[in-house]
Amino acid sequence: MSVHKEAKKVTTHVLLEMKQNNEKISMLTGYDYSMARIIDAAGVDVILVGDSASNVMAGHETTLPITLDQMIYHAASVIRAIDRALVVVDLPFGSYQGNSKEALTSAIRIMKEAGGHAVKLEGGREVIESVDRILSAGIPVMGHLGLTPQSIYKFGTYTVRAKEEEEAQRLIEDAIMLQDAGCFALVLEKVPATLGKKVAEELTIPVIGIGAGNGVDGQVLVVHDMLGINNEFNPRFLRKYHNLHDEMLDAFQNYIKDVRTGDFPNENEQY
Repeated sequence: MSVHKEAKKVTTHVLLEMKQNNEKISMLTGYDYSMARIIDAAGVDVILVGDSASNVMAGHETTLPITLDQMIYHAASVIRAIDRALVVVDLPFGSYQGNSKEALTSAIRIMKEAGGHAVKLEGGREVIESVDRILSAGIPVMGHLGLTPQSIYKFGTYTVRAKEEEEAQRLIEDAIMLQDAGCFALVLEKVPATLGKKVAEELTIPVIGIGAGNGVDGQVLVVHDMLGINNEFNPRFLRKYHNLHDEMLDAFQNYIKDVRTGDFPNENEQY
């Protein structure tokens, strides 16, 4: 019996059962009502309201500028569209680091004001106090290790993380620490496939990869990237399932042409 097919609503427990049953978890980002409705109808397991909204929705260079208020706006839009998927919301930069009390306040606002199902935050041992505090309020937490985009200025680059033995070992320790704290799942970004597989095997909670190989328990992509709306982003881990950029450009140009020539609206398109 497939756990995925049986689940009327995806919960943190369903994801755990999927891992135990060796069923892969599908996760995509979503930031608005219309797109989230389609993603949910397609049968995706998890929708991540990612702080990548900072890049793809607002045009910022990094994920750092997006605010908690903006994340709540995006999350609320997605929640209104959902029937089945689990909706996880990113805690944005500055809303949880170094202050576990503020972390809890931020997470509570996401749950109350947006109706989110869970929150995600980046980091390991350095944020464990915040993780503990959020979990103590009964709010599910998803971890995020490997390349943590909110720390871009610390790393100075978006290259693959944990290639060296020391960093890989530290990542495994952090993953176990997050699991022991009570996180229900973990995102692993841009690490060698062998390490991704090792972490997934070590943990009892699901590990969802983005550029972490196929030995993990599930995959996540940014929806604008996999649809080919963004043309300028082409990392190795990205598979483009469509070229919407060109299709949309073509549709817009045809509309403009029809307006200019007087072809639109025609007899049937007016009252």
